[in-house]
Amino acid sequence: MEKGKKRKVIKWSIVSFVIFALFVIGVLVYANWEIPRSTRGYVYDNTNNIPKQKTALVLGASKYIRGGYPNPYFTYRIQAAKALYDAGKVEAFVMSGDNGHETYNEPEDMKDALVKLGVPDSIIYLDYAGFRTLDSVVRMKEIFGQDSFIVVSQRFHNERAVFLAQHYGLTVYGYNAKDVGLGRVSYKTILREKFARVKVFLDILLNKQPRFLGEPVEIS
Repeated sequence: MEKGKKRKVIKWSIVSFVIFALFVIGVLVYANWEIPRSTRGYVYDNTNNIPKQKTALVLGASKYIRGGYPNPYFTYRIQAAKALYDAGKVEAFVMSGDNGHETYNEPEDMKDALVKLGVPDSIIYLDYAGFRTLDSVVRMKEIFGQDSFIVVSQRFHNERAVFLAQHYGLTVYGYNAKDVGLGRVSYKTILREKFARVKVFLDILLNKQPRFLGEPVEIS
């Protein structure tokens, strides 16, 4: 290849890379600006002002992190669910998470933890197919018949869940569990969340649906 042509190829390769990088950065910035903006006024840090709802959706997290240590995200979400119950803001809970194999069961773990805090097991329902936030939110409508509810997780997660719910025509409020102090676990979670917010828009564009639906479950 002649030197002139080689330089031209290199030049356009660099230009193409820069354009692509700027596009990715732009999408990241937009997604992480638009989701908090659109959900402002629907996400609450205390139980005083959050509208009372029949049900609360508690989003799944593993009970333990690597090394067998308790997962603070899990612990704080359960505590937040109990606070809603104590404040009389909800009558029932749906614990939604991953139950991909026999030895890993987020919904059961969350239920057991909430019962230990004094919440009656008779008002706790389990969603074993909450593999993603989108699945958990949509299944609340399609399986559990709820088109208005509270979602319980950390703020960053609640904003994404509420944004998805709004797209699917649901009225959803977020109750923020205590966040986790900066450290190895939270840095990884924060980075993953940045890209998860971009994926929200891709899922909406592609009309993504839950992996599984199933028979309706009546919440009494």
